[in-house]
Amino acid sequence: MKEFWDERFSQSEFAYGTDASIYVQKVLPQLTPGKILFPAEGEGRNSVFAAQLGWKVSAFDFSIKGKEKADKFAQLKGVKVDYTVQSFMQEQYETEEFDAICMSSVHFPPNIKTAMHQRLNSYLKVGGYFIIDAFSKEHREINKLNPAAGGPPDADMMYSIEEIKHDFGNYEFIELKIERPHLNEGFGHVGESSMIRFIGKKIRLD
Repeated sequence: MKEFWDERFSQSEFAYGTDASIYVQKVLPQLTPGKILFPAEGEGRNSVFAAQLGWKVSAFDFSIKGKEKADKFAQLKGVKVDYTVQSFMQEQYETEEFDAICMSSVHFPPNIKTAMHQRLNSYLKVGGYFIIDAFSKEHREINKLNPAAGGPPDADMMYSIEEIKHDFGNYEFIELKIERPHLNEGFGHVGESSMIRFIGKKIRLD
């Protein structure tokens, strides 16, 4: 998979455009800026947007090409993002380091999905916010009809409301729903999609 993403991010065009996701654009301005983490941040569109809002931003991805592109994009926009090359289950941050964690189009292999949620949860302060903007399991059928809609090839990597409720039991659910937006994000996400939208406030450690 690393080779796939390095190749995709090596192209001159941004795979998912340079604008932050519509949901990230909606949610982040509603929150008081603090310290935020973007896992699997790719080319940097969401982390740069957050930095422009005044957040202190950390991000990671296992693609060196993604980091190189994100670093150039941040420099172009005159903001700073602490972007590191790290893989899932090997990333390292301090316990309760962040005020928010934002996952946009991040999809874990099913064998590590819950474990990664637990790891990320440990990095978030009590009172902090966890934001997920990702493809729902219903999107798999949409993708079959329109491959340009993008998303992971395996429905088990996508999300259901039940999975969110199970893995985020120590959160107050501010928003949890499925929406069917029409995405126009670079060449990677084009067309009708089925998305899980989640905002959770961490109310206890576990």
